[in-house]
Amino acid sequence: MKTRWLKTTATDASRFQQQLSVARCRELIRSQTGRLAGAGLLLALFLLWETAVRLTDTPVYLVPAPSDILADLAVNLPHLLSAGLVTLAEALAGLVLGTAVGLGLAILITFWGRLEQGVMSLAILIKSTPIIAIAPILTIWLGFGHAPKVIITALLTFFPVLINALSGFRSADPAVLDYLHSLNASPQEIFILVRWPSARPYLFAALKVAAPLAMIGAVVAEWMGASSGLGRQMWLAYTNLDMPALFAAVFVLTLLSTAVYQSVVLLEKRFLFWQPNS
Repeated sequence: MKTRWLKTTATDASRFQQQLSVARCRELIRSQTGRLAGAGLLLALFLLWETAVRLTDTPVYLVPAPSDILADLAVNLPHLLSAGLVTLAEALAGLVLGTAVGLGLAILITFWGRLEQGVMSLAILIKSTPIIAIAPILTIWLGFGHAPKVIITALLTFFPVLINALSGFRSADPAVLDYLHSLNASPQEIFILVRWPSARPYLFAALKVAAPLAMIGAVVAEWMGASSGLGRQMWLAYTNLDMPALFAAVFVLTLLSTAVYQSVVLLEKRFLFWQPNS
């Protein structure tokens, strides 16, 4: 009986391993199929773009063909990557600053609710002010260095972090809060044990929005005045009607923005591994 039971257990374990392997293969095939479909769609769009430009004989200073953009990209790629690293550094610094400010304000509101009206009014005022109007003022005050770019990026990114963090702190389970209150837990203990863990998914959702915004904010600030960066390269290409160079800079900006976004996704999977969509 014992031998038969061991054989049955081994058979069940083998079947389970086979089913697990099949499930993993299916998941891998499904993910690879999605990626190939996306790449195929992108390639089809580029081919359609190339064909339309060639058939209509559109001037290059209006809409360049993808082949012209790739040619310019191949020649100027090292220079564009160097400029992109400058923009990336400014965007990341602004993202960190904006995240710290937004998170700090959300914590203040959580502990002292009376501050909410004043803080939110100021935050909405800053959010409603066009960045294109603030950037020249900061450039005049702080010069053409990195400081105005970092501040403008922080102004763009702090609001989503503030709103999502505040929503996350308030999403704590009321039953758990009541239980901790019955144990006479301090507000600090409740924050560490309940509110902070419940807010982490909201924070990563905010970072997914704020990360691409950080790159946009840095580029917009560089348009207003800079000695380096992708925004500077775009401005020079625009003033010279060099559309292939302009589109090449946009392509590098898109790659960097995607890399920043994917980095946030990887961090989310690392710290929120129990989430079904992480």
